[in-house]
Amino acid sequence: MTTPILQKMKIDFVSDVSCPWCVIGLKALEDALGRVAGEVKAELHFQPFELNPQMVPEGQEITEHLTQKYGSTPEQLQQTREMIRARGQELGFTFTVGARNRIYNTFDAHRLLHWAEEEGRQLALKEALFKAYFTDGLNPGSHEVLVRLAGEVGLDVTRAQQILASDEYASEVRQRQQFYQQQGIRSVPAIIINDKHLISGGQPPEVFEQALRQIAATGG
Repeated sequence: MTTPILQKMKIDFVSDVSCPWCVIGLKALEDALGRVAGEVKAELHFQPFELNPQMVPEGQEITEHLTQKYGSTPEQLQQTREMIRARGQELGFTFTVGARNRIYNTFDAHRLLHWAEEEGRQLALKEALFKAYFTDGLNPGSHEVLVRLAGEVGLDVTRAQQILASDEYASEVRQRQQFYQQQGIRSVPAIIINDKHLISGGQPPEVFEQALRQIAATGG
């Protein structure tokens, strides 16, 4: 019996840490990758996208923000929150009802994620940031929170403090954001496989699985 050849895939996951559909997309993608583990070996990279690049440091009350930005009614917001909560529960992620009451600036979180990629801890930090915001209701723009999360996932706390106290990685993050915007990315999550196959939105695991199998079958 011949051993199947593992297809290597580069996956760029363009997202923001304050985007609930990005959590759903990541969990679904991870589920799908588990299903094709014997066929696909993925190299996952998280790319920055700020949903609210002009957000002030103290943030904005979430209902006020979403009403201003999208014109949503309270009833629509409640329906969307329940949909997100249920989808998260299906995928093993807890969106704590009422925990997330403000939208924050996420640029510094993206700077730390850029550094974490170099240190081989990007996925762990990304997942810690999602849990901190959506499950625990913490501010992902807070330097105190960011430093603590960095330490929890095995990153050097002193180094994290140095990065946050400076503008280190700021230009790199802005360049990456600009690159994906120039590629036409206007909403997240946007999952790009092997630099040419785009899957948009928080799709179910089955959609990712089918795409991964199809791409593997055609050699990328």
